[in-house]
Amino acid sequence: MSGTSIIGLQWGDEAKGKVVDILTSQNDIVVRYQGGANAGHTVVMDGKKFKLSLIPSGIFRPTVQCVVAGGVVIDPAMLLNEINTLCEQGIAIGKNLMISDRAHLIFPWHKDTDRVMNELANKESLGTTMRGIGPCYSDKYGRSLAVRVGDMYRPNIRDRLFDIAMTKFKMFQESEDESISGYDEDDAEQIVDQYMNYAEQLKPFVADTTAYLLDAVESGKRLLFEGAQGSLLDIDHGTFPYVTSSNSSGVGVSAGSGVPGCYITKVVGILKAYTTRVGGGPFPTEQDNEIGQKIRERGNEYGTVTKRPRRCGWFDAVAARYTTRLGGISVLSIMLLDVLSTFDELKICTAYELNGQQTANFPSHVDDLRTVTPVYETHPGWQEDITGARTVDDLPQNARDYVNRIAELLNRPIGLISVGPDREETIPIDL
Repeated sequence: MSGTSIIGLQWGDEAKGKVVDILTSQNDIVVRYQGGANAGHTVVMDGKKFKLSLIPSGIFRPTVQCVVAGGVVIDPAMLLNEINTLCEQGIAIGKNLMISDRAHLIFPWHKDTDRVMNELANKESLGTTMRGIGPCYSDKYGRSLAVRVGDMYRPNIRDRLFDIAMTKFKMFQESEDESISGYDEDDAEQIVDQYMNYAEQLKPFVADTTAYLLDAVESGKRLLFEGAQGSLLDIDHGTFPYVTSSNSSGVGVSAGSGVPGCYITKVVGILKAYTTRVGGGPFPTEQDNEIGQKIRERGNEYGTVTKRPRRCGWFDAVAARYTTRLGGISVLSIMLLDVLSTFDELKICTAYELNGQQTANFPSHVDDLRTVTPVYETHPGWQEDITGARTVDDLPQNARDYVNRIAELLNRPIGLISVGPDREETIPIDL
């Protein structure tokens, strides 16, 4: 009986999907436990790219059970599209996918709310993908206007959906956005019909996943928990308010899946060999210059879901040390090391200067994070193409020294180094 959790330690996009795909062969069940279709995972196999938003990356192993747990918010149209696209690509999906009846559903009014709130936001965007994730979580905690997957199969659901739709439409009547102010009863009926159709298509996958997972851990099954986004986007422990709407750090695993922490025996922290983020918010090591652009182009740093260019910068060991401790990380996976090839020198932020004092602690308030000055140490780069490396000894000495320094600063061992996007372009050490 064991559980392994995969946690992104930066602002998301750390290539978690690749590590999940690699570790899936060692597990019986893969669990996605939070977030929604704002998350994008890319898995590359034999040079072919597969893009996922809601379905766990374990779907590529036919003998593994994939579970979308109750902590996830689901856009049913996007989920069905993802299922159909994978099937067209030759990936078999049937009983190997389970959807929690406790997961909450995203409706058109959630996306409309996202758009209205974004228009009212300050100049600096919170980074929303406009997919209704935050408003759906708001309704979840507000309770009275929330709809869970399991609700769709109750006798009175049509009437309830209609009433919720009309309530939401009344809320929008004061909006100046013409695309959402013209809703009427016919629109409500159309949405009800549409979602009843979605529910019928999803019905074969719906189950009480909480009971299933508790039975699984008690019977000795091996579980792999797949996080979305990154720890610095955690609603409670990230760079609030420039965060996501769920607990995307290690503290969210049990709440989202329903599996107690005592069953999680290993936590793998995923890190890029540099740092990126999307949207607004402070980013101390950002390189808004030719260095950042070179990282962006070499790393193809454009959002899987949004296609937005990611902000790029040097590795921030202060932030990574914070999230490593927050997540109770056992072992590190260093991703996209190959992107740093051809740089003459590399920098690692080892401390911040804040209010005239040097600190190794990550500030709890974004106003303080905005004012910090990174304290860097410089490391020599390497020119060699490392995508063919399959052991640590295959790496140039400067690349080895760079990775070892990250491990030293974070006080955790390295379990895996990724040197390219494909499943095979990996140096396994000890995961």
